[in-house]
Amino acid sequence: MNKQQTGEAGEKREKAKRPLIIGHRGAAGEAPENTLASFQLAADQGCDMVELDIHLSADDKLVVCHDASLDRTTTQAGLIRSMDYEAISKADAGSKFAEAFRGQRAPLLEEVYALLSEHIQINVEAKDSYNGALDEALDAFLQQPGRMERTIVSSFDHKLLARLKARMPELRIGLLYAASLIAPAAYAGLMGSDVFSLHPHYSGIDAEDTAEAAKANIAVYPYTVNEEQDFLALLDMQVDGIITDFPGRLKQLLDKQWGN
Repeated sequence: MNKQQTGEAGEKREKAKRPLIIGHRGAAGEAPENTLASFQLAADQGCDMVELDIHLSADDKLVVCHDASLDRTTTQAGLIRSMDYEAISKADAGSKFAEAFRGQRAPLLEEVYALLSEHIQINVEAKDSYNGALDEALDAFLQQPGRMERTIVSSFDHKLLARLKARMPELRIGLLYAASLIAPAAYAGLMGSDVFSLHPHYSGIDAEDTAEAAKANIAVYPYTVNEEQDFLALLDMQVDGIITDFPGRLKQLLDKQWGN
């Protein structure tokens, strides 16, 4: 990119709204994903929102973990749905990332809400409905004071999102997708209920997609973006937020573009 192009992009960004910094599984590039340490680091680095994943334990607790099993991220093995939370909480979710994080665990969703300041939004990715049990548990959880208004629930399972929206009309839902859709904003219109945001893989969107979403009053939060050239390309598309493993890295770039 030459100086003239950089200047032109900078002028555009001065007029554009600064996108949200969304910490992917906290600050997963620098701390063990989906742990309280990772979420705290993302907050310390200036994120506006964190993204996390939930599953349901055997005793119907909402557990924050990306995978359905503990195998990859902890020192224990087993499906989360087949274990009660007392057993899950004994698994070390930190030392596989780095010894300094030994003792971290897969937290309960309520612990993340309690940890983070109320101004930090939370993007909850629902991985599985568990035959409707997760729908019920998440509904009950979000009805507690101060939770619904700071939450976006996203999923690759768009039928699950439609059911959740029917249960909770005030819920903000976000469509996760990996395919390069021809008209994502138009697809969102087929849901039969208001869609708050689109969560595409960053490689599958273009400026036309973001422009059409803006016309439909739908936010665009692409995932998972970690390199400067990709940040810059998305800024040119005027996305509404960027999901990243390195929220501190993104904040430094945005501060340069918009000023502190």
